[in-house]
Amino acid sequence: MTTLKEIMSPKSIAIVGASDDKTRIGGRPLSNMIEKNFSGDIYPINPNRDHVQGMKAYPSLLDIKDDLDFILVAVPSKLVVSVLEQAVIKKAKTALIFSSGFSEIGGQGEVFQNEIKKISQDSGLRVIGPNCLGLFNSANNFFPTFTTTVNRTTPIPGDIAIASQSGAYGSHIYMVAHERGLGIRYWMTTGNEVDLSVGETIQMMAEDPEVRTIMAYAESVKDGEQFTKALDAARSEKKPVIFMKVGRSEVGAAAANSHTASLAGEDVIYDEVLRAHGAYRVKSTEEMLDIAYATRAKTYPTGKNLGVVTISGGGGVLIADAAADEGLTVGPMPQDTQDELKKLVPFASPMNPVDVTAQFFNDLSIVPKFTDLMLSRGGYDALIGFWTTVPGSPILSKPLLESLKKAMKGYDDKLFINCMVANEDIVKTYENAGFLCIEDPTRAVVAMSALMFFGEQFKDKHVVNDFNKKDFVVQIPNKKLNEVDCSQILRNFGLPIVTSTLIRNKDELKSIFNEDNNKYVMKIVSPDIQHKTDVGGVKLNIGNIDNAIKSYEEIHLNIKNNAPNAVVDGVMVSPMVKGGIECILGAKIDPVFGPIVMFGLGGIYAEVMKDIAFAEAPISHKKAEKMIMSLQGKDLFYGARGQSSIDIEALKEIIVNLSNFIAANSNQIDQVEMNPVLVSDKQVIALDALIVTK
Repeated sequence: MTTLKEIMSPKSIAIVGASDDKTRIGGRPLSNMIEKNFSGDIYPINPNRDHVQGMKAYPSLLDIKDDLDFILVAVPSKLVVSVLEQAVIKKAKTALIFSSGFSEIGGQGEVFQNEIKKISQDSGLRVIGPNCLGLFNSANNFFPTFTTTVNRTTPIPGDIAIASQSGAYGSHIYMVAHERGLGIRYWMTTGNEVDLSVGETIQMMAEDPEVRTIMAYAESVKDGEQFTKALDAARSEKKPVIFMKVGRSEVGAAAANSHTASLAGEDVIYDEVLRAHGAYRVKSTEEMLDIAYATRAKTYPTGKNLGVVTISGGGGVLIADAAADEGLTVGPMPQDTQDELKKLVPFASPMNPVDVTAQFFNDLSIVPKFTDLMLSRGGYDALIGFWTTVPGSPILSKPLLESLKKAMKGYDDKLFINCMVANEDIVKTYENAGFLCIEDPTRAVVAMSALMFFGEQFKDKHVVNDFNKKDFVVQIPNKKLNEVDCSQILRNFGLPIVTSTLIRNKDELKSIFNEDNNKYVMKIVSPDIQHKTDVGGVKLNIGNIDNAIKSYEEIHLNIKNNAPNAVVDGVMVSPMVKGGIECILGAKIDPVFGPIVMFGLGGIYAEVMKDIAFAEAPISHKKAEKMIMSLQGKDLFYGARGQSSIDIEALKEIIVNLSNFIAANSNQIDQVEMNPVLVSDKQVIALDALIVTK
């Protein structure tokens, strides 16, 4: 695999379409590298000029004597293919294409882009773009980009890297990061991603020893397998990936054949995949930068118990509320420690948040005393201190810092974020002493939550599920399956589905309805009817032969009136099953990430509240339990309001088994749904089944 150093540290660069005008797209990168003293050789390519910006110009790449490392392309789309063919002759390693007019416009542009892709695949030339804003390496002043941000602000070399599909928004992220004082070493935009993608860029950044933290932005992912591999690489290197994924549209909702397809929208799957592979998804640039800033401490708490020390009761409550929103625990101090704190400051609130009160102004020594007791006895994984404007005071700023340094002595593995308002010089003094400073308490909590997420991800061993696909492959009939077919296939696989009988005429009903006093349900069986109730194709609580015959006739009449063109295979008769909590279990083949399993509460919970969870298939029993526990209504499964707890082990088993089914048979199946699934303390059983084949 190509390394980031090979791309970002070339010994030579040729700029095809180099302009003498420093404001033009072909002029900016040349101007930047001249002014910022890029150490490599620079070859402007312009057949119409002898010199460009004071440098000797060449008619084409082939007129350069030596081989080239990096080719920057800034010519019209119709000329790009011929430039790349020359780049291959010159044994170039990388080509970056500014030019637009490719797949984003379709037509001939799509043809050009496919030709670029073939050149890359056949030659091994790595291509960035087309329709790309470029990249930079601030450590060696390599600036093949036409973004105006680097003209206004020379990047600060640091250990943060940015990967962005969007050039304009990638520039925005960089600019705001620069204004926050964050050092950006590498910045790369990928454009149309004919070859190099955001995913592979993340992997290269993860494998580069100079990178500590990765910020990434994307609208979509083309290669799900490569993308997740990249996130896994970053996690294994203990490098945080802070990811902004935009676009919350649902995939295929208009043509959904089941609840599973319509519920499994693109965004929720991205959400699950990012979380499952250790990336932290953010909703705003501010959140992204807060977290990137907080990673400078290189401390990632492995638990979620937060200690809060404050000079304001109100500030402490605000932090506690924000912590609850983030799923963090603000656990109380042990009682004996509370008593000791009370002796130090009788008016203090010692539980947690620990309020040192206004006594703080009279005796700053209580800060290290309180903090030491919180860290040594409270069992907190990290602390947030709320000092409001006190650190900005010329009188109190230095004494407070000394008190905090004393407080943290011996606790180098603990993270302490200060919520404080002070001028830039004072903030830098606190930061240089090892303290993170975030003005807003809620933002501080969100950043802390992200660091705790990374701590949990970096601590856990992520074992690949031991899955032998051959053990779970089944033969699927090459036809449009009806409900009886679907139920039988899944039942044969070992999934619990209520037994049913297919009736093709009224006389066959006599073999089912006798004197056993059982109740039955009758449903129309048709591969053309997905929602049977909507067309009058379901009858419930049928207890004798007379009602059965009447229901049979009514169902056929309803179908004749409401779905006259449907092919009818018969009527299915199944025992009525009552009791338990109604759930939905399904699976689908996502176009990006492959087999996905879905579980959630059924009925209104699924359709309206969307209380559902997703996971890449196949999954382990541990992952199945996490899916169950992630639901808002999970308490229903554990005996809420005096009800019996359900058979959790049986529920986990059915989720795991369906995930195995979809993973092993993804070449034959597009969707599977078991809905509803009734779960109780006695059984877990599906009443209905749907399989949509490819």
